Amino acid sequence: MVSRLDAPRPERPSLRSGALVVSTFSGLLGGAAAHLGGHARLGDMLWAAGAVIALALVGARILVDVLKRRAGVDVIALLAIGGALLLGEYLAGALIGAMMATGGALEGYAAARARRELSALLARAPRTAHRREGTDVTTVPIGAVAPGDRLLVAPGEIVPVDGVVVGARALLDESALTGEPRPVEKAPGDRVGSGATNAGAAFELRAVASADESTYAGIVGLVQQASASKAPLARIADRHALAFAVLSLAMAAVAWGLSGDAGRGLAVIVVATPCPLLLAVPIAIVGGISRSARRGIVVKGGAALEALARAEILLLDKTGTLTFGGPRVTGVTCFRSIEDDAEVLRLAASLEQASSHPLSAALVRAARERRLGLSFPEGVHEAPGAGMTGWVDGRAVRVGSAEWAAQGTPLPEEARAFRRRASRAGAMTVFVAVDGGVIGALTLDDPIRPDAPRTLRALRRVGIRRVVMVTGDHPLVAEAVGATLGVDRVLAQRSPEEKVAAVREARADGLTVMIGDGINDAPALAAADVGVAMGARGATSSADAADVVLVVDRLDRFAEAVNIARRARTIAVQSALLGMGLSLFAMGAAAFGFLPPAAGALLQEAIDVAAILSALRAQSGGRGARRPALGEAMSRRLEIEHDQLIPRLDRVRVVAERIDRLAREEAREELEALGRFLRERLLPHERADDAEVYPVLSRLLGGEDPLASMSATHREIFHLVRLYEQLLGELDPRGPTAADVQDLRRILYGLHAVLRLHFAQEEELYASLSERYHADAPDQPAVSSREPPLQPAPAPGAARRVLRVLEPLRQGRSPSPGREGVNPRRPERLPG
Repeated sequence: MVSRLDAPRPERPSLRSGALVVSTFSGLLGGAAAHLGGHARLGDMLWAAGAVIALALVGARILVDVLKRRAGVDVIALLAIGGALLLGEYLAGALIGAMMATGGALEGYAAARARRELSALLARAPRTAHRREGTDVTTVPIGAVAPGDRLLVAPGEIVPVDGVVVGARALLDESALTGEPRPVEKAPGDRVGSGATNAGAAFELRAVASADESTYAGIVGLVQQASASKAPLARIADRHALAFAVLSLAMAAVAWGLSGDAGRGLAVIVVATPCPLLLAVPIAIVGGISRSARRGIVVKGGAALEALARAEILLLDKTGTLTFGGPRVTGVTCFRSIEDDAEVLRLAASLEQASSHPLSAALVRAARERRLGLSFPEGVHEAPGAGMTGWVDGRAVRVGSAEWAAQGTPLPEEARAFRRRASRAGAMTVFVAVDGGVIGALTLDDPIRPDAPRTLRALRRVGIRRVVMVTGDHPLVAEAVGATLGVDRVLAQRSPEEKVAAVREARADGLTVMIGDGINDAPALAAADVGVAMGARGATSSADAADVVLVVDRLDRFAEAVNIARRARTIAVQSALLGMGLSLFAMGAAAFGFLPPAAGALLQEAIDVAAILSALRAQSGGRGARRPALGEAMSRRLEIEHDQLIPRLDRVRVVAERIDRLAREEAREELEALGRFLRERLLPHERADDAEVYPVLSRLLGGEDPLASMSATHREIFHLVRLYEQLLGELDPRGPTAADVQDLRRILYGLHAVLRLHFAQEEELYASLSERYHADAPDQPAVSSREPPLQPAPAPGAARRVLRVLEPLRQGRSPSPGREGVNPRRPERLPG
């Protein structure tokens, strides 16, 4: 069995160019030595021999172009060498021949250098695997690995196929695939993609796919297409080169005719070879492709890169593109005072450990992130579309839809009110019953990617003039996400066919890019001028249909791709104009007799070298000012603190909503518990930020007091907490009265809104200054965000929640707890 990963390695450049350089320079140097030794005739013969060799090469190249029906722009070089031989300018002919040979060799070197990241990706493809058979370990060809095989990955080796970690934990370096330098730890049971490098001790892997079906093989297949097509800009360069050839011949004829000196016409032709156009443009384009590959962005050819540089209209799918594409627990509500939120989540997650449902995984992940001790369930039964039932710590637990949890009995009034609010907001909900009574519910969400707002703002700055969200989701959900992100238009409940129609409509207004990740997005990706697929694994049809594939599952890499494409195209134009401008100046000097043919040949080679060196800038990031960055330790500390605090901020809103429905003593207990959280967890965090973090950030940002508004928000938080504690201290021992509830609600709703907005601002600021995205890519656009952890905490989606909280406050209502719309076990979408 032959695997796609067994494909031949990229070939090295042919030795033909090297042999040509040696032969032409041997004639040039031999002739010079003969002339110095007084053997002028022998010297002329050696120079002529070098020129004839180059003449034969150029003639063969022109013949190939003609047979392929391409413009033979090398005709100028042919005329220059032939004219030099006819006019007895043997030195000029030898110089032109030597320069043509070195120019070809330099072109090959530059192209190989520009493609080095693509070549490295192909060259590191694994060829063998270590398969465990009983107690023995044998080395087998990569194509012999089958799903279910147990493999051993030694330290420093590349993971050969997709698999699941077995036994001990694994430490992996995924930088070759994702561009992220930090090693990633994988626990037993975690999936590992092929192509990552084992950065720790040896570990065992159970294969879940063959080599051809694995992640790395898919990336290799995409990369092999990356330089297959010729960019439109390069084709334009060919047309301009032909026009330049006509212009140069006309100038040579005029110079010869007016001066009567054929040498002047020859000198014009010698310096008129259009190499800057022919070399600089493709080298810059390939350099851009290479740089993109280094950042985990596979661009399938120069045509895609050049089109991406001119993009004007952006269409995006929602789920998996603007959002994470998977549920996250965003709120826990307890309906009984004898329980608490943590116990509701713990019991539900303990039961859901026995299910493979995506929502079950979300509940278990949320419990582990909050470090809740899960128990092993017994007697588990799962009813598809309804929920699960079983025993946890001797208690009968039911998790699922409201009907499933209630078992036909009436829901408690608080549960009915919660369900009404969630239904109006289109939220996903899971109800939890214990020992026959519904005790609580969980709200789930598909959060917006933290990098999405920054990415869209960055794209608008570089020339994207319209952003459209195209999704199959419910209009209420789609409009909420669209309003949060500030897109120009939202197209909801669109089928794959309707997405294609939307792309075609947008193409009438400008060059269009479509970004998606699912199988249903593949037709729209193929219909767009540039299709961009999120991730190379999972939605194979999307990756195949796309022109650009983001190997890293992060939207901000698309903004990087646009910046790289625009820079590469700009450099291509600059390099071509630089070379052609210098050539025109040299042609003018030659026409007036200031530049003889031999000197013109040397000058033209210098112009070619300058154009090529300019084009090679496209594979680097330039020398822009380096942005300030937080230290790694502080960045990680802030990330952990926010991941722990953000999920608990909803508790402020939940307490405000329910205090009027609890008995007075129960309400007092709830209020006092919230007061302890604010006093012992929240305020110390905010004071530490103000005293320790903000001074560091202020030094990085510069200016008089760049964080004055953020510090003012701290003072508002301290003020609201102080008012809350004052009211709490004045409560009747029996609990709050109706008047107390009104005052407490006003403070808590205001505190919740301020906290959400403040945390959203801090998330934006910390992400833009995070050191890990500056260290490995100092030139990338300012759109980076902290990467989502391997087991992502509930993403804040803070800006969206702030809008959701503030709107009801303006209307004098209490905020609703959720946003998106289905009961997870039995869909209850709002009517269209």
